[in-house]
Amino acid sequence: MWRAVTLAWWACWLGLPAWTQVEEPGFVFRSDARLVVLHATVVGPGGDLVTDLPQSAFHIFEDGVEQHIKVFRREDAPVSLGLVIDASGSMLGKREKVKAAALALVRASHPQDEVFIINFNERSWLDTEFTNQIARLEEGLGRAEPQGITAMRDAVRLALEHLWVRGERDKKVILVVTDGEDNASSIELKYLVRAAPQTGILVYALGLLGEASREATARARSDLDALTHATGGQSWYLDDVAQAERVALEVARDIRNQYTLAYTPSNQALDGGYRRIRVTAQGSQPLTVRTRTGYYAGPAPSSASRP
Repeated sequence: MWRAVTLAWWACWLGLPAWTQVEEPGFVFRSDARLVVLHATVVGPGGDLVTDLPQSAFHIFEDGVEQHIKVFRREDAPVSLGLVIDASGSMLGKREKVKAAALALVRASHPQDEVFIINFNERSWLDTEFTNQIARLEEGLGRAEPQGITAMRDAVRLALEHLWVRGERDKKVILVVTDGEDNASSIELKYLVRAAPQTGILVYALGLLGEASREATARARSDLDALTHATGGQSWYLDDVAQAERVALEVARDIRNQYTLAYTPSNQALDGGYRRIRVTAQGSQPLTVRTRTGYYAGPAPSSASRP
């Protein structure tokens, strides 16, 4: 039932009739090309966050053409946050430390954040609906019993849909925690990487890959890096789950110390074509800007396309 509903919903975003069978769906969230919003993290050579730049330090390029910045903000704004947590059998013995790390992230985040939890093994389920109550989140994080195999991409897809439809905050974030290679998802990586940046949702990832083989680790890292790079997030990889809480606090700092930039594209054609985005920042030292890497220009969906 869930699969039928979600395929129909994604089909609406593609401008297809709801009954269309999508065997290998090119899942694309269409962006309204009249305004492109970017959430950007700026770091210096040592990886430290740079949070005091003026608008004049930034330059946005779309397909190599510089764009005029219409919106510029530096503020600690509340977010809608999805915690996507691996509950496969290999996570046995790790979940308690992951639970502590996730709660540390929530406690270090904006007090007006709203958070939901998706647990996953070979299936994905919404365990805890949006809340800012620590007790409810703690219960949700402790409820899943690790078993089964890993369908990480399917879980991210569910999180993207839920955030887009139900998230109340302008800024939306997903944190994925997993300890191995995806070996059960129905959605292919290429479709997810294409769809995720269209939502403007930032994807962060924490890989606990110390027990995986070299080949499995490489494949898992490749999947997570592709998702986080495309959306402007970041990946961390740990050999020891005990370090997870430290990384969770880094994620919280990253989210709370970003710039929001927006521009109206000089190319207004809503032709479905891909537009590459590059953002640079100038300072007293070389700076790196993380933000989403592009979008597909098409008509924005109406509210009727949301279930």
